[in-house]
Amino acid sequence: MKLKATSLVCIIGLSIVLIGCDSVPEATSANCSGRGMEQSLMAFKNDEAARQAFLDKCNALNAEQ
Repeated sequence: MKLKATSLVCIIGLSIVLIGCDSVPEATSANCSGRGMEQSLMAFKNDEAARQAFLDKCNALNAEQ
């Protein structure tokens, strides 16, 4: 019984974590360069305004560095 309860708690915790991973990426140095940029832009496939805002934030971040 203890093993089943532990497994149930782990499944619920993992589900909560995976649901939280569906957010829009933020403009960080990792997300604004190379492969991170490609993956981040895929999240904005159907929202051109949000995509442009993300690119503007990346440009501002790169200008600061």
